[in-house]
Amino acid sequence: MTTTESTDVTAAQGIGTSPVRPDGTMKVRGEFAYSSDLWHEDMLWGATLRSPHPYAHITGIDISAALALPGVYAVLTHTDVPGVNRYGLEHPDQPVLAEDVVRYQGEPVAIVAADHPETARRAVAKIDVGYEVLEPVTDSEAAVAGEGPELHPGGNVVRHVPIRFGEQDVTADVVVTGRYEVGMQDQAFLGPESGLAVPAEDGGVDLFVATQWLHVDQQQIVAALGLPKDKVRLTLGGVGGAFGGREDLSIQVHACLLALHTGKPVKMVYNREESFYGHVHRHPATLYYEHGADRDGRLVYVRARMYLDGGAYASTTGAVSGNAATLGVGPYSVPNVTIDCWGTYSNNPPCGAMRGFGAVQAAFAYESQMDRLARACGLDPVEVRLRNAMSEGTRLPTGQVVDSAAPVDELLTRLRAMPLPADRSGEPDLRHLPGGVSNTTHGEGVVRGVGYAVGIKNICFSEGFDDYSTARVRLEALGGEPAATVQTAACEVGQGLVTILQQIIRTELGVEQVTTLPMDTSIGSAGSSSASRQSYMTGGAVRAAALEVRAALVEHAARILGHDRGDLSVGGGKVVSRTDGVLADLVDVLGDAAFDRTVEWRHRPTESLDPETGQGNAHVQYGFAAHRAVVDVDTELGLLKVVALDCVQDVGKALNPQAVLGQIQGGSAQGLGLAVMEEIQTEGGVIRNPSFTDYLIPTVLDMPPMRIEVLELADPHAPYGLRGVGEPPTISSTPAIVAAIRAATGLALDRVPVRPEHLTGT
Repeated sequence: MTTTESTDVTAAQGIGTSPVRPDGTMKVRGEFAYSSDLWHEDMLWGATLRSPHPYAHITGIDISAALALPGVYAVLTHTDVPGVNRYGLEHPDQPVLAEDVVRYQGEPVAIVAADHPETARRAVAKIDVGYEVLEPVTDSEAAVAGEGPELHPGGNVVRHVPIRFGEQDVTADVVVTGRYEVGMQDQAFLGPESGLAVPAEDGGVDLFVATQWLHVDQQQIVAALGLPKDKVRLTLGGVGGAFGGREDLSIQVHACLLALHTGKPVKMVYNREESFYGHVHRHPATLYYEHGADRDGRLVYVRARMYLDGGAYASTTGAVSGNAATLGVGPYSVPNVTIDCWGTYSNNPPCGAMRGFGAVQAAFAYESQMDRLARACGLDPVEVRLRNAMSEGTRLPTGQVVDSAAPVDELLTRLRAMPLPADRSGEPDLRHLPGGVSNTTHGEGVVRGVGYAVGIKNICFSEGFDDYSTARVRLEALGGEPAATVQTAACEVGQGLVTILQQIIRTELGVEQVTTLPMDTSIGSAGSSSASRQSYMTGGAVRAAALEVRAALVEHAARILGHDRGDLSVGGGKVVSRTDGVLADLVDVLGDAAFDRTVEWRHRPTESLDPETGQGNAHVQYGFAAHRAVVDVDTELGLLKVVALDCVQDVGKALNPQAVLGQIQGGSAQGLGLAVMEEIQTEGGVIRNPSFTDYLIPTVLDMPPMRIEVLELADPHAPYGLRGVGEPPTISSTPAIVAAIRAATGLALDRVPVRPEHLTGT
């Protein structure tokens, strides 16, 4: 079922309520077991030797000194990988352990298992690797031009996505152009990469790990280990944040290799610096845009060239490029579009999934362009957006028609109507000013600006990907009460999915007692906890399984109670007749019976893009959010403070209103980080700031109060009418903040994050 259906049951703590998270109390008290807390009797500790060079040939590896160290059980290199020494989400182009070449700083070269973590680290330091250092490739535009050495067979372009829509040589009265840059952002999750691999008696291995996609991890692991799938079993460990950074493998194969080689459990935990090397980041981008419009500000065409630096290996660069291109004009109706997007290889750190997935980079550019267009046409920034806002029925540059609500005009209208924060410049307490906490200013040189932005994001997987989720629901009587059990392999990464699944069961089966089983590979795939898809996909699967259970239960009750099944419903632990009222307690009807259903659920199909024109129904659903930022800027010191960051977002249906607000606040915080502080800085492929000392993320002092309005305009194609929530607020928050800084200073500010020197000219 892919359409919204009404249900005849209601339940406390069901859909539309905000029950306490089952993992919430433990997390608040510090009692929740994360994957880094895993422990096993007689376990060993794993450690990784990483390349210090972004690009080099390996001339030799000597592990003898490491092996001779007391307490060391194993030192493994690429020759010890029993299966295929390659893995990757889209293309298997990344070595499990480097062979003859390293392509980025931090690439794994060897792994060690020892009886103590310090022993393992000392052993890593004793491995002698010979390198012939090479000149790194670090420029995406040069890669597209064919300059420099090929890092992979076939060249340094991972994917080129062209979009051709309408007329290609049309002209316009008003033309604005811009070149924009987006820095490399890190997911900055607090829980480092970690896991525990336990060798099994059947020759296989059990892996407990923090990840986003258990089954795709399993596919890559079995290929590297040369084992059948049933010999590699994964269970989700406690995850301390993800945001895309756990889609790719980190410790998974390494821990399993060491466990199988030594015959002992092996635990691996990255420290913070190693984590910066050990996972992918947001693609840095360079984007060239040209917008043409008539004198009233109505768009005639958009032309763009985008260059996304994917780093050393492909990861999800192809899909990220597809998103950036297909969403490249934003939530606007544009009759003529020419876009070329390239995702490239380089010797910079690998880049892949991060919240917003290509739409973030494009949005900074197209929203900056909309502000330039407003100025060129003498229009208010909101007005120029309203004149071009897409709506239901709009045909996108891919040719796809938006067939559910696209309330861009309503988002902007509501946002503009929100009250602005008061001017506090005359107050004696200076802590509200930029630099005021440190007493570096008394308000001189401080100016205020207001900026708007709106964004669009595809929800779920796209371009013909077979996107599905599997769920099992069981209903029986336990301890004198009706009880339901739900099992999926969907990864709870902090987003609150475990709460949502229980709410769905309570709504559809009318029972209070719901247990969520551990998430593992003993059941079919639920896909990745990414693309804002799990409430849609795994929620849809759980709902479908629950409806099958409910149908079987009603039929069973009809036989026992002698009623027509069309007359019966279940709710509140009762079996109810529409004509006669409550007939029986559900627990009595259940008796010793149990109803168990497993469902593999899919959304409506999508299509791959035409490789020449980029045409095709590539996406399932779109999410929309709009932000208004108010920013105070000290133009003398180059300091700023985001005073307000208000948001209006359409969520289709708020399954859990409190969780929805948390997602909007969290996504907005990551957008703020990209706007004004977060960037992995590299020089010649070398990371200069791999720590939370030097890589800055917003704190509670940086986040302003947020006014949030949530619209619930149901998508008729989605379960309960919902829309994915997590990514849209990350997309529009960044350009809104930069727009406010521009309004305050009059500076062009074509790059994020905005640094102090950009504001002072130093």
